[in-house]
Amino acid sequence: MQLEDVQHVTVLGAGNMGHGIAEVAALAGYDVALRDIEEEFVQDGYDQIEWSLGKLAEKDRIGDDEAEATLDRVEAYVDLEESLAEADVVVEVVPEKMAIKKDVYDEVVEYAPEEAVFVTNTSSLSITELSEVTDRPERFCGMHFFNPPVRMDLVEVISGKHTSEDTLELIEGLAESMGKTPVRVRKDSPGFIVNRILVPLMNEAAWIVESGDATMEAVDSTTKFDMGLPMGSFELADQVGIDVGYHVLDYMHETLGEAYRPCPLLVEKVEAETLGKKTGSGFYDYEDGEGAQIPSDAIDGDVRKRLLAVMANEVAGLIGNDVADAPAIDRAVMLGAGFPDGPAKLADGEGLDELVDVLDDLREETGEARYEATDYLREAAEAGGFHGGTDDGEDAEGDDALADYDTLNVAVENRVGHVEIDRPHRMNTISGELLDELADAIDRLDEHDEVRAILLSGAGDRAFSAGADVQSMAAGGAEPISAVELSRQGQQTFGKLEASDSPVVAAIDGYCLGGGMELATAADMRIASDRSELGQPEHDLGLLPGWGGTQRLARIVGEGRAKEIIFTAERYEAETLADYGFVNEVVPGEELAERGRELAESLAAGPPIAQKYTKRAMHAGRTDGEAGLEVEAMGFGHVMNTDDLMEGVTAFMGDGEPEFEGK
Repeated sequence: MQLEDVQHVTVLGAGNMGHGIAEVAALAGYDVALRDIEEEFVQDGYDQIEWSLGKLAEKDRIGDDEAEATLDRVEAYVDLEESLAEADVVVEVVPEKMAIKKDVYDEVVEYAPEEAVFVTNTSSLSITELSEVTDRPERFCGMHFFNPPVRMDLVEVISGKHTSEDTLELIEGLAESMGKTPVRVRKDSPGFIVNRILVPLMNEAAWIVESGDATMEAVDSTTKFDMGLPMGSFELADQVGIDVGYHVLDYMHETLGEAYRPCPLLVEKVEAETLGKKTGSGFYDYEDGEGAQIPSDAIDGDVRKRLLAVMANEVAGLIGNDVADAPAIDRAVMLGAGFPDGPAKLADGEGLDELVDVLDDLREETGEARYEATDYLREAAEAGGFHGGTDDGEDAEGDDALADYDTLNVAVENRVGHVEIDRPHRMNTISGELLDELADAIDRLDEHDEVRAILLSGAGDRAFSAGADVQSMAAGGAEPISAVELSRQGQQTFGKLEASDSPVVAAIDGYCLGGGMELATAADMRIASDRSELGQPEHDLGLLPGWGGTQRLARIVGEGRAKEIIFTAERYEAETLADYGFVNEVVPGEELAERGRELAESLAAGPPIAQKYTKRAMHAGRTDGEAGLEVEAMGFGHVMNTDDLMEGVTAFMGDGEPEFEGK
């Protein structure tokens, strides 16, 4: 079966994950049969889809007509045979228990069309074992969505022992057609990628507290404000449900051995049914207390190294057993768990040699199997890191004109240098690392002989950039001196962009807030999708724009409008900011990429020498009108002696299109 043959998707299970997956499939244009064992369950799932589509339309993520058409593609069923009648792909989303899933497949094989492909949405259970109760193990794989499916980009596509390559490629294509990022899990391994990293990390955090080596507050302070993870370890356990993590861990313990024995602290919580937010209390109190109140000043360096060492060992286990490579692991955990950097990169940054020493010391002190460093971790330490220890500034093809960045995608095509912020898992927020890489990218593009224009955009369709990555910046400390330096770093980087001799176009889609709007302000022109939201919300946080926003915005929209935008901290529709003069053009969301590229290429076809002096004259005239006029005059004189002028005049006289070469 080819992807174009897939028309009908059956989703078995209408709970939170089930109705979310059904919605995603319907939004992608597939006809969806949503089935559950009771009318009440399936109707509730259908109602949740209707509510969610309404919210998407309300936020202008989709149109009202699209919301209605999407809902029309979903049909609810209780009868299993009827729900499977036209299925091309069957997505099973029943409770995470092997016996229940096997019982479902016993029935499914009786009614499903012969060519249908089966996928299971499981976070840890064996794909191979499930596939072997069906009549088509080669057309069976895992398709692990993350909660909530409508918002989360990651889908782990997991191979069972019998899964064919054609099946994996089909399901990866299906995930991409749904707007998701598939990450291949090459081998059936408990926890796959994301849970294989997160769950042992949660267990180790519990062991640290259980042994009295640190307090819960110190562990969560370290993970959140030092390591820069989205939540503290115990805060995350409460959010997800302590029982959910425990059951995955228990399965790992059963299949992988003593190294994954659950900490008694977790067992106690599960037995007492204090499972986190959903029960009102877990590690933190959510009924009478204020939930997770994590101090930012309780960071413990030993806790950091211990957690990173355990995490590095899990990364090594995945790579060494050919479950996934380091880039795939990093991509999956960043997308699925919101890590600021991938676990392999975090471990490399700490130094694998040092982390191996941490594990060896813990193994000797405690005798615990979970501290036994894997052979691959030792090999990677000798090789200089999971990523090979190379950081030579060259791209994948060895071309040193453009670097291979971690937070950006940079490419040159048709004289346009395209810089895409590549942190969709963090709403393309701007970190210190991103500022460093952006500054380097601007320098390289300015020096690139072929680049005549620069196009800025954000990966995905949720955000151009939702602003500064406040969490990772807080992890680096919030002292006034460091904050001043961070402000200057952003000012200098965005200043480089503004001062580039090439015209700069910002293509804005989704959220363009705070530092993201300041970045767009440094561009020469801005084109936005009609679903974009723009604003400077810093005053709501007790902050102020710190990357040039207090200066550039006023020059574009006038001081009165700039003060309105900054002081009110409101979010504005793209059309409103077009009226204010900030946005040059508003287009439908599906047309933005093409129109942004078209505009950048049209500017790249312009006369580069004239464009350079035009920008310089405008910038010089901001503070000194006489200086601006002088630069204008000098530039005017300079272009009079260029080949570009003769090319332009000749084309004009002949009613043709000039081909400027910057000479």
